Amino acid sequence: MFDAGVDVITGGNHTFRRREIFDTLEENPRLLRPSNMPKTAFGKGYGIYDYGRFSVGVINLLGTTYMESMDCPFREADRIVDIMQTEGVKIIIVDFHAEATSEKRALGFYLDGKVSALFGTHTHVQTADEQILPHGTGYITDVGMTGPLQSVLGVKPEIVISKFMDRMPVRFALSDGECELCGVLFTIDEKTGLCHGVKRITY
Repeated sequence: MFDAGVDVITGGNHTFRRREIFDTLEENPRLLRPSNMPKTAFGKGYGIYDYGRFSVGVINLLGTTYMESMDCPFREADRIVDIMQTEGVKIIIVDFHAEATSEKRALGFYLDGKVSALFGTHTHVQTADEQILPHGTGYITDVGMTGPLQSVLGVKPEIVISKFMDRMPVRFALSDGECELCGVLFTIDEKTGLCHGVKRITY
């Protein structure tokens, strides 16, 4: 993904599923894991990246509703935003990897005007609520999934159906066929750090 031109990769609740990633998390500052995980976790949860005329701060957070218990994402966001603002960073992007729409929207309003944009991830379904919040923060509850259309969150449907019906462990396998790419485009003023355009993307 980096070879394809991706600037930063953020993680979620599956970040540490494979041990092979641990060293890469430590070595690559552009590969993030949620910042409100235990402080003993490998890697970092935020980064500041220099683009010449401006710097961009990226924060990765994990929700706590219907998910594993982690440090409060609201307080962790406050801590990191303070650090970034002290360093003069105007453009701050937040990936909030969370289950509940209410928690995502609450953090969006909580950070409104303090960050440039907040997008949700985790549910794999793109939401139709892209907007600019009252104080200038771009927002969408979930950017959606990139992967096979005829699948259950990317997995072959028959495997997931079996898991639900038999209640037994299964080995997931990626579904075949046509794929889609979901995302969001935020247009941000580099001087103020505020968002003045947001558009959902689906290919």
